[in-house]
Amino acid sequence: MNDMPNYDLRCLKCEGEYKIRATMAEKAEQRIPCPDCGSFNLETLFKAAPAYVKGGSQCPKSSSCGASCPHAG
Repeated sequence: MNDMPNYDLRCLKCEGEYKIRATMAEKAEQRIPCPDCGSFNLETLFKAAPAYVKGGSQCPKSSSCGASCPHAG
């Protein structure tokens, strides 16, 4: 399978964080080993995606605005 997703994972044993390419079945069945210690006890990390403002302009209040920013033009 060529379109395997990347997962941001943290090992609960050694606390290493990794970006790992694996099938959804491997992740669901916990068959992804930690690259450092070999443990299968991994948790998914949820990282923020980059935000893009419509029109390419940056919002002057970007720290408080969300996806429906009324300030962007």
